[in-house]
Amino acid sequence: MSRAAVTPPGPAGPPFPRSVARGRAGLWASIVGVAIGLLFFLFPVYWMLVTSVKPPSEWLTNPPVFIPDQLYFQNYTDALFNWGGLKGLVDSGFVAVSATAIGMVLGTLAAYALARFRIGGTNLSFFILSLLFMPPVAIGIPMFLFWSALGLVDTHLALVVQYLTFTIPFVAWVMKGFFEDLPVDREESALVNGASRLRAFWDVVLPNARPALVATALLAFIFNWNEFSIAVLLSRGRVTTLPFILPTMMESHYVLWGDIAAMAALGALPVVIIAFLLQRYLVRGLSFGAIRSE
Repeated sequence: MSRAAVTPPGPAGPPFPRSVARGRAGLWASIVGVAIGLLFFLFPVYWMLVTSVKPPSEWLTNPPVFIPDQLYFQNYTDALFNWGGLKGLVDSGFVAVSATAIGMVLGTLAAYALARFRIGGTNLSFFILSLLFMPPVAIGIPMFLFWSALGLVDTHLALVVQYLTFTIPFVAWVMKGFFEDLPVDREESALVNGASRLRAFWDVVLPNARPALVATALLAFIFNWNEFSIAVLLSRGRVTTLPFILPTMMESHYVLWGDIAAMAALGALPVVIIAFLLQRYLVRGLSFGAIRSE
């Protein structure tokens, strides 16, 4: 046997640089992927904001103007005062806040009953879920005839009550899952110590479900704020929400893109502000129950 065959191996050398290069390549691939995703999702928002401050001469230029030379805020003035955007903000805010507040109260109570008392079993829960599958257009004619017979077409009451037919099932179904993930030990302790079921629900369950309540309320508010089909069917001129106003800004031979973009930016602003102020609760609420303890 030769000496080379029995020579013990030397000390291990440095890690092979290929693994380091692989890790850096993966990091750069992740960065590029995130950048492309942000560009894809944020460019429409950027284009809306840019169009809202363009003069009419730059709305449909070829090639398009990505950065206007001069900011033209007349679009916002026209949207607010000439097209009724200010009244639309007030009407949309009143209807959305009212429907969200009432829907959260009734839907949360229904969700707690479904989660803790198993009322109706799975059949009732899936029936509530099925209400969300029904498009508003499917009930458009009977809905309009009902409110017309009551003389309440084009009123805040009709919109709020009609929005509740979708808000309450949404809140009940979402909050049911959150309540099922909450442990019942503290509730049982409160009941043993003499608290009523309602007291235990108020003092024990709701504080622990606060992030879920905030996240659900924000999602319900966004739905009510952006609702279009019901608003078109039940609005005539006295109550004009923002989604109802936007189609009226398209003239027969000319589309006011700058005014439409300004109106859309004004409509998105309240939701962005609320989401920013509640982001701490929103992140916790959306991830509530994602990791369950064994």
